[in-house]
Amino acid sequence: MVTASRVKGFIFVGLLPALLIYSVFVLVPIIWSAYYGFYDWKGIGAAKFIGFDNYIEALSHPIFWRALKNNLIIVGASIFGQVPIALILSLVLWKNTFFHRFIRSAVFMPMVVASVVIGIMWGYIYHPQIGILNFVLEQVGLGSWIRDWLGDPKVNMYSVSIPIIWANIGPYLILFIAAIQNISSEVEDAAKIDGATKGKRLFYVVIPMIWDTIKVALVLCISGSLTSFDLIYVMTGGGPAQSTELLATYMYNNTFEIFRYGYGSAVSTLIIIISMGLVLGSQVLMKRKS
Repeated sequence: MVTASRVKGFIFVGLLPALLIYSVFVLVPIIWSAYYGFYDWKGIGAAKFIGFDNYIEALSHPIFWRALKNNLIIVGASIFGQVPIALILSLVLWKNTFFHRFIRSAVFMPMVVASVVIGIMWGYIYHPQIGILNFVLEQVGLGSWIRDWLGDPKVNMYSVSIPIIWANIGPYLILFIAAIQNISSEVEDAAKIDGATKGKRLFYVVIPMIWDTIKVALVLCISGSLTSFDLIYVMTGGGPAQSTELLATYMYNNTFEIFRYGYGSAVSTLIIIISMGLVLGSQVLMKRKS
């Protein structure tokens, strides 16, 4: 007879390899990065202990706060763009017909395309001279809207938010579809018998039953948005004049461009702290009474 302790032992043994890999490649680098945040280190040679100077410098630097503001724009665009669009599409495409599978594959396709390719493609779309966006605006009589979408500090952060949203809808779509398909048909039938309309079934049956999945999606959305790097780096490099600088690009430039590894480690630690704060805040706001 299999006892509860033996079952727990099997679970622990099964999870142990994944925990070891996660510890080596995630937890240890995080601790190591936080440790070097207290040092003035150029990547080679001796590291000089300077206490909290790197953290104080980062928190007092205007570019750091500009990068944080830009990151919050990306976070907001992702939360109110990726998650709602993916949820709406999942409600439309959850059936397992050929047509629905084809559309789901098309929506998921950007996830299997290299981020560099997506960045270059959208860079051409936004190009002020040969970009298709300005061409279409001119053809439909909206020539006054034509501008340098990636070079104008007034709109460039909103411009780069669109490809980030477009490229990351797929995973949340699959996540929501899986949650919807796991809802028991008996619950739906009971709601229909009680006379609930489609709108009421959506708000009183479907969404409450996938609420935990929505919370998970928001956690992934926030953490992924705060570490956004590749698309921004390819399209703008953080410019012009650091107007599209994000925390990740700010950390990268300080670490690998001017070789301030200690300062870059401090910035990366601050990114983790900010990410944890936003995630905890979102979970508190979304907490529901059972």
